[in-house]
Amino acid sequence: MARPAFEEIAETFEFLDDWEDRYRHVIELGKAMDPLEEALKVPATKVLGCASQVWLVPAPEGGTYHFRGDSDAMIVRGLIAVLHALYDGVPVAEVPKIDAGGELARLGLNDHLSAQRSNGLRAMVERIRETAMAAAA
Repeated sequence: MARPAFEEIAETFEFLDDWEDRYRHVIELGKAMDPLEEALKVPATKVLGCASQVWLVPAPEGGTYHFRGDSDAMIVRGLIAVLHALYDGVPVAEVPKIDAGGELARLGLNDHLSAQRSNGLRAMVERIRETAMAAAA
C-alpha cells in the first residue's frame, strides 16, 4: 500500500467518471504546489527526457526522502504532485523499492498520457530513484 497522500489521490480517481475529470484533478494538484524559486531552476536540477521543462530538487533529511519540483506545463506540474504524494516522506532506502509503474497504473495514467509525457514521467521517476539511492549511500 502506498502512502496516505497517494491513496487519497487513488480514491479520488475512483470517484471521477472520466479521464477529463481526472486530468483536471491532476492539474489542480499541480496548481496547489508551491513553485520552485528561479534560483533552483538550473541545469543540475533539470530532468532530461521530458518534453516540458521539469526541475526536481531532492532534499533528503534524516534518512527520509523529500523533494520539490516544478514544470512549465500544468499537467506535468500535476504529475510532479502525484509523484510527490508517492515518494515524499518515504525512507530513502525504500524509494527504489516502490513500484511506481504499478502505483501509477492504478490511476490509469499509462492509458491516457502521450508517449512523450509517459517518457517524461519515467525520467522523473528515475531521477527520484537515483537521488534517493545516492542519499542512502
